[in-house]
Amino acid sequence: MIYGVGTDLCDIRRIAASLERRGDRFAEKVLGPNEITVFHARRSRVAARGLSYLASRFSAKEAFSKAIGLGMHMPMTWRACEILNAASGKPEIRLHGALAHWFAARRLVAHVTVTDEQDYAASFVVVETTESQREDRS
Repeated sequence: MIYGVGTDLCDIRRIAASLERRGDRFAEKVLGPNEITVFHARRSRVAARGLSYLASRFSAKEAFSKAIGLGMHMPMTWRACEILNAASGKPEIRLHGALAHWFAARRLVAHVTVTDEQDYAASFVVVETTESQREDRS
């Protein structure tokens, strides 16, 4: 059963302006520990790739916060939610701390997709209940 759906469209130029104004502090506020490593690696090869990565993660976290119905309110925080790629390249949501406990207590599972072009990054998140939660309601 679908618990929530979220989508977000992010103007990469706004992210670039924030990064220019605040430097890496902006990326460090938005990205979790695993994401920041990927961001630095991508940016060191091609600056635009790092910027697109940051914007797509920003967008996905916004979409996730909408899908779970919390917005950016505790336990949802920027760094507690990471969007990482599986070995196959598929983006996956990895949660930490209080947000992970909140999510697990509700027996939820999330699916995410991200895309970006020159000026925009977009994401879509579907959060659903697991089979065991559906059975508990019977």
